[in-house]
Amino acid sequence: MTPLVDVVIVNWNTGGHLRTCLRSLARADQSRLRVGEVVVVDNASSDGSAQDLRVTGLDLRVVRNAGNRGFASACNQGAALCRSDLVLFLNPDTELYPDTLRVTGEFLRTPGARRFGIFGARMVDARGRPRTSCSRLPSPRIYAGGMTGLDRLAPALFPPHHLRPEELSRSGEVDQVIGAFFLVRRPLFAELGGFDEDYFLYLEEVDFTLRARRLGWASYFNAEAWVYHAEAISSTQLGPWRHYLLLCSRTRYMFRHWPKRQAWLLTGLSLAVEPVARLVGAALHGQSPNVRATLAVQRAFLGWLRRGRPPGPPPVPPARARQAAPPEPVPATHEMRRSV
Repeated sequence: MTPLVDVVIVNWNTGGHLRTCLRSLARADQSRLRVGEVVVVDNASSDGSAQDLRVTGLDLRVVRNAGNRGFASACNQGAALCRSDLVLFLNPDTELYPDTLRVTGEFLRTPGARRFGIFGARMVDARGRPRTSCSRLPSPRIYAGGMTGLDRLAPALFPPHHLRPEELSRSGEVDQVIGAFFLVRRPLFAELGGFDEDYFLYLEEVDFTLRARRLGWASYFNAEAWVYHAEAISSTQLGPWRHYLLLCSRTRYMFRHWPKRQAWLLTGLSLAVEPVARLVGAALHGQSPNVRATLAVQRAFLGWLRRGRPPGPPPVPPARARQAAPPEPVPATHEMRRSV
């Protein structure tokens, strides 16, 4: 019997990308993995991207939130409406290739798939070139390198968070697959209580993956299942405030999963060293360092540390959300994409 997967898509001002994503689902080869219900949870978009979403061939439900509940909360909200044994959390700025579900379903049928609870795919750009697909689970050394720029100067000592394309030449077990295509077994999702809603944006899937590993469930990267990923269509609209949300999520992750001594040390780097490193890095890359925005983000982060509560939407609303650029077309088959 063909396995059934429900799909949850959280949307916030993604323009035409959401419709393109849905159409790619409808066109996908479902001979080995059949799409059940598709739930779109819209976090109070202002660009009309969640209006009139009718796609032939999809059992589609749209949930409209009055405000932005955050990514983790909206994912849980959508998953609560699903019933299949598999749940795919899919970014609205992705587009499946025609064989993505078939390739994924073929692996799910193998005995080797039984020990994995989370499944990912290869992310590519519009020309089929690799994008970030998998990451190392964070460690103090990884975060210290990212905060100070040492991951670029001395990667052997401070490994980068994301795996490079040359490290992902074949399918297999990885620390973590990114959340743009995040396929989860429903029993595992239920056992973990879904995503931790204290993460408003960023690291919710990292936290979920770590908790799954502690229960004995590994993550699998399928190098043959390709997904076009436009990347950061929603988050770029936040401007510098997306770094505020990253700081909050990163700090929460450190204090939840690391010894407090290490967490406080890295928090000190976040406050004292990282802002300087970011400003210097911008100047070295020929960009104008935005000192005012950096200081505003740091003040907001300090306020969050004092409150000790989960972050809500950014403390200063971004400018009116702009219409997201239309997605670039992706090749239709493996043969076409390998020829570019």
